[in-house]
Amino acid sequence: MTTPALPAPVVSLAYHSGFGHTAVLAEAVRAAAVEAGATVHLIKVDEITEAQWEQLDASDAIVFGSPTYMGTASGAFHTFAEASAKRWATRAWQDKLAAGFTNSASKSGDKLHTLQFFTVLAAQHGMSWVSLNLLPGWNSSTASENDLNRLGFFLGAAAQSPNDQGAEGVHKADIATAEHLGRRIAEQARIVVAGRAALAA
Repeated sequence: MTTPALPAPVVSLAYHSGFGHTAVLAEAVRAAAVEAGATVHLIKVDEITEAQWEQLDASDAIVFGSPTYMGTASGAFHTFAEASAKRWATRAWQDKLAAGFTNSASKSGDKLHTLQFFTVLAAQHGMSWVSLNLLPGWNSSTASENDLNRLGFFLGAAAQSPNDQGAEGVHKADIATAEHLGRRIAEQARIVVAGRAALAA
C-alpha cells in the first residue's frame, strides 16, 4: 500500500521594500523555499489585494519582511499589520508558522526591534515563530564578513546594505542567509503539513 503524496506546503511572503533591498531578500527567501519544495506567494503589502489576503489565509506559513526605518518596520508594513486585525479577530492565522527578515543601512540599525515586532505580531495571531537557526558568523579573528549570519541575528534574517547603493548593494552573505531562511521555513512547513495529515488519518 502506497502512502499518498502530501501537498506542497504553501508559504507566503508578506513584505514591503522601500528602495529594493528588501525585495532582493524576499526573492532569495522565495527561490530557496521553492527549491525546498514549497509553493510560494510573493505579496507586496503596500499593494495587497483581497485575493492576496485570502492567499495568506490559506498559507501554511507567512514570512514577514520589511526594511527597518527609524528603529522599526516601515510605515507601509505597519499599515498592513494593523489591517490584519480582521484576521486576528477571526483567528484566521492561528497555528500557522511565521518567520521574518529585514534590512537597514547600518550593521545594527535596530533591526532586532523590527524582528521583535514581527514576533509580537505573529504571537497576537496565535502563530508559531520559526527562528533562523544559524550560529553567528564573522565573530572571530578567523571569520569573514562573507559568513552566513554575518550580523549575528537569531530571530530572523537580517541584512545590511549601504544607503548610497540600490538593490545591487545587498551583501551576498545576507542573500545567502535569506536563502537559508527560505529553506528552513519550507522544511518546517512540510513537517506541519505532514503532522496534520497524520493526525487526520
